[in-house]
Amino acid sequence: MNWENAKRDFKRYLQLERNLSPNSIHAYLNDVHKLEVYCGYKDIAISQINTRILQLFLIYMSEFGISAHTQARLLSGLKTFFGFLQIEYDRKDNPAELIESPRLSRKIPGVLSLIEIEALIDAIDLSTNEGMRNKAIIEMLYGSGLRVSELVGLKISNLFLDVEFIKVEGKGSKERLVPIGQQAMKFLNIYLEQIRPHIQVQHGHEDFVFLNRRGKQLTRVMIFIIIKDLARKSGLQKSISPHTFRHSFASHLIEGGADLRAVQDMLGHESITTTEIYTHVDKEYLQSIITQFHPRS
Repeated sequence: MNWENAKRDFKRYLQLERNLSPNSIHAYLNDVHKLEVYCGYKDIAISQINTRILQLFLIYMSEFGISAHTQARLLSGLKTFFGFLQIEYDRKDNPAELIESPRLSRKIPGVLSLIEIEALIDAIDLSTNEGMRNKAIIEMLYGSGLRVSELVGLKISNLFLDVEFIKVEGKGSKERLVPIGQQAMKFLNIYLEQIRPHIQVQHGHEDFVFLNRRGKQLTRVMIFIIIKDLARKSGLQKSISPHTFRHSFASHLIEGGADLRAVQDMLGHESITTTEIYTHVDKEYLQSIITQFHPRS
């Protein structure tokens, strides 16, 4: 067993058996490459790696100032790699299994209030075709809680507006059905019926919902630019991104009493613990109500 063969087979395993996205596969292979470079510098063969060597490697990486989250992700990647070696190369142990992951504080995501969202929407210039498209984009981000990659990859063939659902492709190419809000559906229909038909669509982009003025699929970067421009026009001081609307979608649903499991399904979270972070947002909201209105606060 050598590094090149192990990495080649590991990549194939991630693609075919784990069905991971190209970005996730790149991250896993990058983790392995870092360990390979370290072991090459220390003249350690891949078969000689044990728990102590991995601990020294992680200490070495931490000296570069990487965050606890990055360290935890690196360790997780190596656990997957050595688990693969146990399966495919009959390695006897997984040296990463006994290493404890750094304790992570759960960061509560930033959310927008309904007033702030309405201010952003009001800042859109609806006298232009791009403005009407952007209105539909913002309504979709907030009305269905889509990731930016899911939004730009949304296809006309995956719209089921007669039953108020859309099919999106999430992380790891996993598909899910997502309900679409009334406002989002209204402005999506306006865009599809009144704006998009007048765009000269480029070959290969016919099925994508949201297009730029040249008739090509919108990029993630363009969505960021649109949102940053709206924040500036509306006078919003918060730092926001497309994901802020996803956070706001989930937080507002839970504040309104939505079932946590239902929100998990709509967001496409594998684990409900990921969705539970929004209950912390709800608690902060409740605490602010007490502080603001209770006579003894």
